[in-house]
Amino acid sequence: MSDPASALIDRCEAIVNDLDHTSVADWKRQSDGTERKAVGFLPVYVPREVIHAAGFLPVGVVGGGDALEIIRGDAYFQSYICHLPRSIIEMGLGGKLDALDGMIFPSTCDVIRNLSGMWQLLFPDKWAWYLDVPQNLSPRLGGRFYAHDLQLMAKELEGLGGLEVTPERLRGSIEVYDVHRGITEDVFALRREAPEKVPTWELYMLIRAGLILPVEDHSELMVEYLESASKRTAKRRDNPRVIVAGAFCEQPPMGLIRTLERAGCYIVEDDFSLGQRWLREPLRITDEDEPFGALAKAFLEHSAQGATRFHPDGEPKGEELVRQVRECEAEGVILASPSFCDPSLLDRPMITAALDREGIPWTGFKYAENTGQFQGIREQAGTFSDSIRLWSEAS
Repeated sequence: MSDPASALIDRCEAIVNDLDHTSVADWKRQSDGTERKAVGFLPVYVPREVIHAAGFLPVGVVGGGDALEIIRGDAYFQSYICHLPRSIIEMGLGGKLDALDGMIFPSTCDVIRNLSGMWQLLFPDKWAWYLDVPQNLSPRLGGRFYAHDLQLMAKELEGLGGLEVTPERLRGSIEVYDVHRGITEDVFALRREAPEKVPTWELYMLIRAGLILPVEDHSELMVEYLESASKRTAKRRDNPRVIVAGAFCEQPPMGLIRTLERAGCYIVEDDFSLGQRWLREPLRITDEDEPFGALAKAFLEHSAQGATRFHPDGEPKGEELVRQVRECEAEGVILASPSFCDPSLLDRPMITAALDREGIPWTGFKYAENTGQFQGIREQAGTFSDSIRLWSEAS
């Protein structure tokens, strides 16, 4: 008997694995012969609503993974940083990002900041924008700064040939993404409730496709997947429930996610493609709300906690993860960090200390987007899974 959910994931996988972004080029060509525009953005967080309101297609760019051999990209960056910038440069020089009319580089870390400068040197004819998010979370300072920064970006997009980003258009885009956020959380909720029905490798492909597809199309696709996956009759195993954290920027290869599941883990929460779940609550904007201010307020008050967001007066590092463990009824945590990722690796000692205080089992490893050998990770994850079973039975 055919599985409609699997067929949907096959479509997503074809879109994600097309490094030439053929679907983006197809979207840009309109039936009347005119061409629309697409703007790429890097992890972790960019407010896609502003790009959408300008009439452009927002396209998430996360590197070539293990399907791209890095040759020229290695010449532009030192060896002791993460793999992502080399991959992005390789894609750009190889013409795989030609479908994009511009790029937005968020202030994720120093590496992405440097990548934005390198990009502008190598591609001076391409529009580029460095999006600086606030570190001061006061509405009077950080909020005003960020709202102004988004207004400047909107003007730049208009100058690139986009529509005028009026308050009405931006409110409409926020509402479209509110719908998308709600459906996204519904799919993640089904995985938490029944991980045997929603394998994480499938969910990952579904979410990754949302970095490329128009948001309206992706919302419809997720609704179809949710309806199909909920009807599955997969048998639940005694796999321990785990959370994977630390992979919010440079994405792991698909083989790594499959390896964790094959090692006997039910992944019930993760921070893969965190930018699509950055705002934890819908904005629910009204006609009276100033939309740029609403986006800024959402960032300050309702955005995900993580290594790339500074919390001057926030709770200690690791407490958010501990809370997720409780809410998801997880039995352990796998800390997966890209090699040389300073934000992720610098947070790890504080996170593990919080997990240790609460008696939550954890293990950790590092990866690169082009990691090709997973036997060591499978053995580590399998041992971790078995130890959780033993601890649970002993208690």
